[in-house]
Amino acid sequence: MTTVRQPAVAGRFYPERADALSRDLDRLLEQAREARAAAPDLHAVPPKALIVPHAGYAYSGPTAATGYALIEAARDRVRRVVVVGPAHYVGFRGLALSSADAFATPLGEVPLAPGIAEELTGCRQVRVLDGPHAPEHSLEVQLPFLQWVLEDVDLVPVLVGDATPDEVAEVIAACWGGPETLVLVSSDLCHYLPYAQARAADADTLRRILTLQEPLPRRSACGARAIDGLIRAARTHPLRPRLVDHRTSGDTAGDRSSVVGYATVSFTEGDA
Repeated sequence: MTTVRQPAVAGRFYPERADALSRDLDRLLEQAREARAAAPDLHAVPPKALIVPHAGYAYSGPTAATGYALIEAARDRVRRVVVVGPAHYVGFRGLALSSADAFATPLGEVPLAPGIAEELTGCRQVRVLDGPHAPEHSLEVQLPFLQWVLEDVDLVPVLVGDATPDEVAEVIAACWGGPETLVLVSSDLCHYLPYAQARAADADTLRRILTLQEPLPRRSACGARAIDGLIRAARTHPLRPRLVDHRTSGDTAGDRSSVVGYATVSFTEGDA
């Protein structure tokens, strides 16, 4: 019997009807394509890895779309996507996979990569834990974008609990693969600061990311440990980070008294 993890935040973080969700994705990606056309030399090749935000689409959707617009050109190549994000609701030690066979969205089901638990048996910090996955939005909100811009792909959903940067980096390295594998780190930046203070805090965080400095201060990003792991991988392979977009909820939703920061950072191989 096939086990499917059902959507937890459809209707809250993004539309629960497939037609409305499709319209949102079309609109967000078209805006991102227009922005990219204005700077065609920013990224000559699709990235190997991305940091993308994970709030509701009304807040972080425009920033997330700038990253997904970059990987459309790789739709014939990418066959597996490793999505690493923080667990917001259920605490646990280490990193968590899911026992499900697929994750569902209003657009359909995304199958999990077969045998991934066995592939990661050497990583003792990894367990199969469905409890943290059931309510979690950090991975789920990425799936409609992936379904829209890529062809059939397998998913490796990794939630980060109480884990060290080394533990996260080991899992990313074990899943690295070749050009068929894309790595996504799902993370927002600062939380609930006044607009000017948030912009300054995010500028410091992005400076650290773009110069491959870690560990990040824990309060700088909800996915700080996941970002640390990607930074270590970027130094090893090596990858070149570039800032694609940075906004706050004050830019997208209007209220600047207490905002959350969002950024997309692309990591490309070599000097691309």
